[in-house]
Amino acid sequence: MESELDERKRKILKAIIQTYLDTGEPVGSRTISKYTDLNLSSATIRNEMSDLEELGYILQPHTSAGRIPSDKGYRLYVDELMKEKEKEVSEIKDLMIEKTDKMEKVLQQVAKVLAINTNYATMISGPTYHRNKLKFIQLSKVGDNQLLAVLVTDSNLVKNQMIDLQEPMSDETVLKLNLLLNTQLNGLTIEEINLSMITRMKEQAGIHSEVVGSVIDAVAQAIAEDKDEVEIYTSGATNIFKYPELADTSKASELISAFEEKHALADLVKDSMSSEENTGIQVYIGNESPVQTMRDCSVVTATYDLGEGMQGTIGIIGPKRMDYENVVDNLKTLKTQLDHIFKKT
Repeated sequence: MESELDERKRKILKAIIQTYLDTGEPVGSRTISKYTDLNLSSATIRNEMSDLEELGYILQPHTSAGRIPSDKGYRLYVDELMKEKEKEVSEIKDLMIEKTDKMEKVLQQVAKVLAINTNYATMISGPTYHRNKLKFIQLSKVGDNQLLAVLVTDSNLVKNQMIDLQEPMSDETVLKLNLLLNTQLNGLTIEEINLSMITRMKEQAGIHSEVVGSVIDAVAQAIAEDKDEVEIYTSGATNIFKYPELADTSKASELISAFEEKHALADLVKDSMSSEENTGIQVYIGNESPVQTMRDCSVVTATYDLGEGMQGTIGIIGPKRMDYENVVDNLKTLKTQLDHIFKKT
């Protein structure tokens, strides 16, 4: 940090450098005086600029009245920029730690507010990583009739899988299979590895198509296992009793126990997450519901997305005659708020 520069000189130097970076033209005092937060006259700026020139931070190309930054000027600018960025990064790290702590509280609160606003039962799942990609596959020979497949996902989960061979395989074949698998599968999520791709790869592998099949099965398993356990927060289950068609004791108690046990809700989360459209808001009416105990209800779910593949589900469970417009409005507002709370750092 150069002590020879006061705040005003720093600001002027920064303005000169940013303007020069934008335009590529030498910068005059009049241009700088237009920088709103400086509020300085052209004369003052001219004086400061000649000081900056004397100190070696800017220089004047012969043909022009304007100035351009010197190497020393750029160096100061970059050093200060790096300091700012480092500060931002450490603030973001602190915020992420804080966020994880407050995430639980926020989600509990969200479920509660939603139940109060809609008069229905509500649930919300904590965000999990839903875009796990395959990073790397390595096949290597173990003895004559076995291969070891090592799979690495982009969240650095490593999975080993032994594959039995019908007959020995040459080193060259193993190399070719490694090449085939890595060029085709790296960077893909399990959802993106479709049947036609698998068929094509098996054709390319010829007599070794079974090996390709085994590796793809192992990939599917590794990625599926790499999903976090879903945390689910609920509220307003007793709101169910407010609706005569659901208040029948056996129906209501089944619904309430589904809320307490949460396994059924985890199925609901999985279903709404894997939906092809995944546009955000889905409505399951009666028998469309993936959850047996909710076949007399309507269930509306929304996927909230915190970026980087972190997603969760918000769900509202009520009678089929629920106020859909109000429910959808509430969910849309909440999606936006959650994105805001957790994304905007």
